[in-house]
Amino acid sequence: MIVDGHLHLWTLGDGAYPWLTPEAGELYADFDADQAGAELETAGVDRAVLVQADDTDADTDAMLQVADTHAWVAGVVGWVQLDDPERAAAQLERRLAHPAFRGVRHLVHGDPRDEFLELPAVRRSLGLLAAHGLAYDVPNAWPRHLAQVTALAAALPELAIVIDHLAKPPRGAADFADWRAEIERSAAHPNTVGKVSGLRMPGTDYSVDALREVWDVALTAFGPERLLWGSDWPITVPDGGYRPTYEVLAALMDELSPAERDSVLGGTATRVYGLAVDAAESPEVPEETGA
Repeated sequence: MIVDGHLHLWTLGDGAYPWLTPEAGELYADFDADQAGAELETAGVDRAVLVQADDTDADTDAMLQVADTHAWVAGVVGWVQLDDPERAAAQLERRLAHPAFRGVRHLVHGDPRDEFLELPAVRRSLGLLAAHGLAYDVPNAWPRHLAQVTALAAALPELAIVIDHLAKPPRGAADFADWRAEIERSAAHPNTVGKVSGLRMPGTDYSVDALREVWDVALTAFGPERLLWGSDWPITVPDGGYRPTYEVLAALMDELSPAERDSVLGGTATRVYGLAVDAAESPEVPEETGA
């Protein structure tokens, strides 16, 4: 079972998406579940985890509605108001009624507060996630938040922390060694997980050779049992789209043993997010009707 651990959907009218403006070019468009399902089928990927792209209830509602009607949705990583523990608790109570709700993410890289992950209110809310067995995804953590992720992992060892896009390693930049040292410090905590996704960078090569150094760092630091992959579609659309992005990552994973490859391709995501990925285990869903 191949599970894409990081896929987005958005309809421009469903949320605020302040980062999504006409200047985003091809990304300034609707990307729905039917499009995503076709991409998965073409690439031979069985299921996917939908990940929030906006810090709003509307975006999470839309993803959960897709999960109700599309059997390829293995789970949803949504949003709650982490800096308001009372509101977060109320949101979680409502969200947990849906079996597909398996994790939480906040667009911390777009938040003006450098110390967001250190805020006492946020720490209390993250404790609620841990108590409910929900994972916490942290996007684009380098350079501003990766050290805070390391500290968070130590402070809340019961919380599964997924480092999206491997924290956005600065491939070819002067601070690559600093990223490597901090990702290794984060990975030393057994409750952290590295997500191999979002590694395309404007103006840089995206190939097996170009990703080799980052891949080797991640594989050594986390091991295959704490690595999962994600397409980051449709962010990849301007650079070739789903299948070319997946094929580069698949070539790297093909170098692993069968058991290790299975872990990165789906086993880690299944365990960390608590997914029901087999047809016999999945909640019954209606016939697909579109987004």
